[in-house]
Formats: sequence, C-alpha cells, structure tokens
Amino acid sequence: MSAAAYAVRPASARQFAGTGVLLRFALRRDRVMIPIWVGVNALMVLSMPSTLEGLYGTPAERADLVAQMAANSSLRAMIGPVLGDSLGALTAWRVGLYAGALAAVAGLLVVVRHTRDEEESGRQELVASGMVGRRAALTAALLAAAVANGALALLVTAGLAGQGAAGALAFGLGLAGTGMLFATTAAILAQLTESARLARGLTAAVLGAAFVLRAAGDSATVDGSSPLTWASPLGWLTNLRAFADERWWVLGLFAGAVLLQAAVAYALAGRRDLGMSFLPSRPGPAAGRLGSAGALAWRLQRGGVLGWGIGFLLAGLVYGGMAEGAADLVADNESAREIFRRMGGQSGLTDAFLAAMVGILGLVAALYVVASVLRLHGEETSGRAEPVLAGAVGQMRWAAGHLAVAFGGAVLLMLLGGVGLALGHGEQAGPILGACLVQVPAVWAVGGVAVLLYGLVPGAARGAWGVAGAVLLIGWIGPALDAPRAVLNLSPFGHLPKLPGGDMEWPPALILTALATALVAAGLAGLRRRDMVA
Repeated sequence: MSAAAYAVRPASARQFAGTGVLLRFALRRDRVMIPIWVGVNALMVLSMPSTLEGLYGTPAERADLVAQMAANSSLRAMIGPVLGDSLGALTAWRVGLYAGALAAVAGLLVVVRHTRDEEESGRQELVASGMVGRRAALTAALLAAAVANGALALLVTAGLAGQGAAGALAFGLGLAGTGMLFATTAAILAQLTESARLARGLTAAVLGAAFVLRAAGDSATVDGSSPLTWASPLGWLTNLRAFADERWWVLGLFAGAVLLQAAVAYALAGRRDLGMSFLPSRPGPAAGRLGSAGALAWRLQRGGVLGWGIGFLLAGLVYGGMAEGAADLVADNESAREIFRRMGGQSGLTDAFLAAMVGILGLVAALYVVASVLRLHGEETSGRAEPVLAGAVGQMRWAAGHLAVAFGGAVLLMLLGGVGLALGHGEQAGPILGACLVQVPAVWAVGGVAVLLYGLVPGAARGAWGVAGAVLLIGWIGPALDAPRAVLNLSPFGHLPKLPGGDMEWPPALILTALATALVAAGLAGLRRRDMVA
C-alpha cells in the first residue's frame, strides 16, 4: 500500500491498517501453542462420553449419580451440579468447568503475548513505525484468540453431535464464549498494566475469582441458581445447560460481555502511548538492594510463586475435604473404583482417591516448573538479561538463580498442596506430605526437559509446553481411557509409587532425579556454549 493511498483512507480505517498481516504473523508464531491447547482441550472433552458410558452404562446408574451429587456439596463445588442424566449432560458436567478454564487460559496467553509482550520487548515499536494502525495489534490478537476458540467450538460440536446436535452446539459455543470473555479481559489488563507478566497474573486472578464464586454458589444449590454462580462467567457455562434443555439466551451474556470488554480495550488502546500504561510500575529504590543474581531471580518470580502456592494450598484443602465423599460416591460403582485405583494404586478407596489427587497436584506443578524455567527465555529475548550479564555475573550464576526458584518452588508447591490435603482430610499428615514429595522427581524431570530445550535450542524452548501438556493429558485422561501401560509409562509420573496407601519404591524416584539432573546439566552446558539471543 502506498503512502498516498494510506493517507486518503478514513481515520477509522487507518486505525486497523495492517491487521491482516499481523494476524497471519500471530498465527504463524502460535502454530504450535494454539493447536496443542485446542487439541488437548478437545481430546479431554471428546474422550469423556465413552468413559462415562463405561462407568454409568445404565439409566439407573446415571440417575443414582445425579441423586448422589445432589447430596454432595463438596463435589458440586469442585465440579459443578449435574443438570441431566444423559451422557451428553454428564460430559458437560464432568469436564465443562475445566475445559472452560483451559479455553480461558489459552485466550489470555494469546492476547497478552501479541499485545503487551510485543510492546515490552520493543518489537511493537518497530512494527508501528510502518503503515500499521494503532489498534491493529489488539485486533489481530483478539482475532487469533477467536480462531483458537472457534476451532475448539467446531471440534467439540462435531465430536459430541452424536449425543445431541443442539447440546453439542451449545456446549461448543459456551466454551468458545468463555475463552473469548477472558481474552477480552486480558486485552483490558494489557492496556492498564506496564508488564506482560502482571497482565497475565491479573487475568489469571480474575479467572480464579470466577472459579471461587461459582464454587461457593454451586455448593449452596443443586441447580446452579445461586446468585454467586450467576456472578461468575464459569457459572454461565453451567447455566447454559448443554444437553439439558438448553438456555440459548445465556450465550447473549457471553456475547454482551465480550463486546463490552472489547470496546473498553479499544477505547483504552486509543488513549495511551505505545509502551505506556494507565497503571505504571512503581519506581524502584534509588539504591539497589539486590546483592546477587539469585536474589534478582527471586524478586522477579516471587509473585508467581506466591500465587501458585496459594492455589495449591486451597486445592489441597478442597481435595482433602472431598476424600470421604468421593469414596462414598463411587463405592457402589466398580468401574469408577477401578479408575481411582489406576490413578491411585491398589489400596483402600480413600487412599486411592488421595493418591490420585496427589498425582494431579504433581501434574499441575509440572506446568509451574516449565513456566518458571522459561522465565529465563523471556528475560533473554526481551533484552533484560543483557544488562545483568554485562556486569560481574556469568551465565551460569544468572541461570542458576532462576533454576533454584523453579525447582525449589516446585518442592514448596507440593508441600503446600500436601498441607492442604492433610488439613482438609483431617488425618494422615505424614503419609500425605511424603506422597507429595515423591512427586517431585517427576516434576523435576519435566523441568529438566525445559532447561535442555532452552539451553540447546532456544528457538524451540516453548516446546516444553507441549511436553508438559502431553504429560498432563496422559496422567489425567489415560487412566480413564484404560490406556496401555506402555502409554502411561511415557510420562515420568507413571513410574512413581502410588502413595499414600502403597509401598514406597525408591529406584524410580532416584532414577528420575538423576535424569532431571542430567537434563539440567546438558541444558546449562548448551547455554554456556552459545551466544545470548538478541
């Protein structure tokens, strides 16, 4: 496009000039992340009907499940109310909240990456020096999120159509609406904050608050009618009632919220300078107080560790409080008991449930350690590492500080999760804490893969998210699908003893620890031998 042609275009059109090019660029950059997030989410949803059919194959068994859930407030708080006894309704109940949360996380990551991340790194300033409108980057980011959520909606609708076309469409659109709602929330916070990390953290906090509101509402009612449930977007997903006499008008709530938040984000984007924000960062002290690279790493990551730690403690409390109720819920269902045993070992049902919950905490801790390790990549590519390394700080000391926070933080998270489980369950504090610590070598092994990729092939460092996603998928869905042992063993968590209730086996834990050590050493050796990425 020539400069003359650009100049005669209406001002409103010039605001969005270059959106198509930026969208193609965003989709190219996310050609790995978006398919992984969408694929994992869709597979989790689409695998559930067959699993539920194996667990509750008769109408009587499904009706009994609905009755038991109506009497179990702790499970309603965790999963949501059951609004129908068809396989489609049970699928929407069992995975709806978690699929919606995953869609929300994908949306916020995509939007922040292509807005505030680009400004913070300085790349957006270079792009904006060309014939690009000031709202083009925001539009491209939201469209990229829409592509991801549209693909998820299409896969879910097509995959669940056999359970009922109307319910499948409602469920798919509800998941997409949830993802877009939090994508536009992230768009607003990306304008308000000066840091991409803070924008992601605040959006995640909004998602956490939505989950808490919904949990409080669902624990009080059996049909999602609580005002607290309606105050949460995740509660809207429940009250859409997919496969249970759909409420199509609830989709209007999603559409209205998305349009309103997008309008606010666009208004804010047009009223600030590039790189600036409405909530600027506080200036630091005149004299620095950080005496080492490790102290700097802790200062940069302490907010994340605190947020994850609170989440693990609360999750442990909830899981611990559910232990007896969950055991009672599946006591008469041999198929459900068998799944718990595959996840938690051949022990008493309550111990098997606790072991399964410990395993889930370990899988989530693997996501933390990958995010924390990749902070090294973010510091390097943004140029912030260069001033640090220009002084008397070597690459190894700089990297060691961040890795200490990543791997030490994983231990802290598992301990906090164990404390929460013990407090919620009210007994077995020692065995539960020990079981949580046994998960650490597998968490470290996943973190070691992230270090290896970052050190040897920094351009592929984000592929560690694919590894973590695959491990999460195997550990979460594999037992429900009765996956072969060879598949389960692809995850480091598949080799660990199932505690509490089982027998401790030291060789797998020691081998995984040695493997993690070797991966970290290889990654650091690669980092030492390469130049820093410009």
